Amino acid sequence: MADEQQFIRDGLQRSQIDEFFADELGRAGYGGMEVAKTPMGTQIVLKAEKPGMVIGKGGQNIRELTSTLEEEFDLDDPQIDVQEVDEPDLNARIVADRLANALERGWYFRKAGHTTIERIMDAGALGAEIILSGKVTGARARNEKFSAGYIKHNGEPASEIVDFGQSVAVMKLGTIGVNVKIIPPNAELPDDFQVAEGADTSGLQPSTDDEGIDELIAEDVDEETVEELAEAAPEETEEPPQPAPEEIAEEDVETPPEEEPVMPSEDPVEEELEELDEAVEEEAEALLEDMDPEEEDQ
Repeated sequence: MADEQQFIRDGLQRSQIDEFFADELGRAGYGGMEVAKTPMGTQIVLKAEKPGMVIGKGGQNIRELTSTLEEEFDLDDPQIDVQEVDEPDLNARIVADRLANALERGWYFRKAGHTTIERIMDAGALGAEIILSGKVTGARARNEKFSAGYIKHNGEPASEIVDFGQSVAVMKLGTIGVNVKIIPPNAELPDDFQVAEGADTSGLQPSTDDEGIDELIAEDVDEETVEELAEAAPEETEEPPQPAPEEIAEEDVETPPEEEPVMPSEDPVEEELEELDEAVEEEAEALLEDMDPEEEDQ
């Protein structure tokens, strides 16, 4: 069998066992499990709010669970270890089941959500988030979110530090999904920092940026390169000081007279034609004057 198929089978089996314990140990406050395969068999660690109900009278319940795991899930020699949850309000699985039961009993979703968030933060959690998904108040489904404190949504802290729990509330209008995320009190986040109080800073000297820049330049650039750059750089010439502009009074300024607009010159061809017409008219008048005395003599 390929490794990928084996991983899928192991994950599916783990999910089925988790659902089995959630159904059988709901009244005992089931808070999750851890499965580890050893050479002696399969070791299962159960977390419960009430370990006595898981074990049963004389260990009867624990024996029944062990036989069921061997028959239905084909586990080799399962060994169940029950641990009590120290603070149930910091276990996301238990909180989700409590909130789902409260909704099924008729609690208003806003009151149930705010009350649960307050109990989680009072227990010392760094942050918590509750999301209700489904037909909360009407025939239309929507999401309602309640959050407090600081919560991580992605990256390694979200998968390693944040405790996630899920449950389902069966209502008349439909099912409501309950998702709970909790960051425990002692969680070490990558962006945490601490301020040291009373530290001795007498031997510390502040460093300037100029010294750091000079050191970097001295390390990276050779002396020959510095000389070449200095020779290639243009010499800076000082510009002579320019006199300040004199202030001119408004009375001393004379406005120039308005010049008449220059008309565009006429076409030279038209001027020549006009001169010819005048010459022709003068010749015609001279001929008429010469002809008048002869006509009178006749």
